[in-house]
Amino acid sequence: MKDLIQTHAALLLVGVATFVMMGAGQALFGPALPVYVRDFALGQGEAGLFVAFLWVGCFLGVGVMYFKGARIGPRPTLAAMAAGTGLMAVSPNWGMTLLGGILFGMGYGMATAVFNPRVMRAFGAKGPSMLSLLNATFGVGAIAAPLVFVWLGSDPAMTFGVVAVALALIWALAGTAGREAVVQSGPVKAFQPHLGILAFGALAIGMEASLAGLGPTALIRAGIAETRASELLSLFFVVFLLARVALIFVAHRVEPFVLYTVSIGSAALCALGAALISPSAFFVAMGASAGVFFPGYYVTASGKMGEDIRVPPTIVASGLVGAIVTPLVLAPLVPGMGDRGFFWVSAALLGTATVAALLSLRRMRV
Repeated sequence: MKDLIQTHAALLLVGVATFVMMGAGQALFGPALPVYVRDFALGQGEAGLFVAFLWVGCFLGVGVMYFKGARIGPRPTLAAMAAGTGLMAVSPNWGMTLLGGILFGMGYGMATAVFNPRVMRAFGAKGPSMLSLLNATFGVGAIAAPLVFVWLGSDPAMTFGVVAVALALIWALAGTAGREAVVQSGPVKAFQPHLGILAFGALAIGMEASLAGLGPTALIRAGIAETRASELLSLFFVVFLLARVALIFVAHRVEPFVLYTVSIGSAALCALGAALISPSAFFVAMGASAGVFFPGYYVTASGKMGEDIRVPPTIVASGLVGAIVTPLVLAPLVPGMGDRGFFWVSAALLGTATVAALLSLRRMRV
């Protein structure tokens, strides 16, 4: 294992730095949204576009990787994210702010398809655990960003500007890390799309995107102060990070779809707790569930769909469909369902998915 880490140190270090900034950028969308709603006098439907367009950009980035993935390394992904956050820092009007979100999303989507498969394959049998480590670092940026946002006076321009500078520095240091092809041990499985696991992924990633992007607004509607909502989002990502760190030690020992099922089931219970008992406490607790969504889904889908170069972009793209659609559906729907409508709808969606996952456990084994 030590030799593998030394061999792929550049890939791992650049991947970790990139995922930290991906987490920071995504986590800023939630606390920045109420500020944009106020500054640009937005309706609920327009506000939902900000979160959805992030994932539209991700979808476009994954599409680029589907066709050109073998030729793309970290630097194009970092350039796109830096340009997007830079544009959001300037934020001259709502349209340009949305464009910045799309550009950041493109880099984000490309980065997931650059680093996840390379890291998983590079570390062989320990690949699922190293994948969890890589994705755990996402939580570091996601924890810090809302706190920095509050420290900078809840100013989206200043905070996105800091992220843009950090991404530009990583771009300068990235070189060609991550461009190397990882040699496969044994025959490469054919491309075998599996609609069942792709549907489960769309639901889970859609809910993860909604929790991060719409969660602070939902907390504010439930009577929590704007600053406190940003702090709770940071705590959400603390728990998110702890769950992914724990996966480093167990991901290679447990069936990935079992992890997926446990994660969405626990998320459904937490959403119900947020609706009935305490929005703040149970929203934070949902971070543990959300931290397991993607690793459980990605490893299951990889096992089901083979090792063709088109598989990682397809896996990510399915999740992005959910991430695009879910906020657009929830943002205008939940205001009419009371102060805790977001959590009631989340509990219903996740509960339904849990039942379906339990019925599919045998078919989803890899």
